[in-house]
Amino acid sequence: MSDAIYKTVDVVGSSASSIEDAVSGAIAKASKTIDHISWFEVGEIRGHVENAKVAHYQVGLKIGFRLD
Repeated sequence: MSDAIYKTVDVVGSSASSIEDAVSGAIAKASKTIDHISWFEVGEIRGHVENAKVAHYQVGLKIGFRLD
C-alpha cells in the first residue's frame, strides 16, 4: 500500500424522497468537480415538516478524497 494524502470537504445533500437520496445526490454532485472520492461520513440529519409529515430531508456529509 502506498502512502496517500486525503482531504475532506463538507457538503449538504437534500431530497424530498429520502435520506439515502440526499446522500447519493450530494456525492454525485461533488464527484463532478472532485476526483478520487473515497469515503463519506454523515454528520447530521435534519428535515422539514409540513402537515405533520416529513416534507424534505437534509444530510450534512463530510466527503473524503485522495489528493494527486
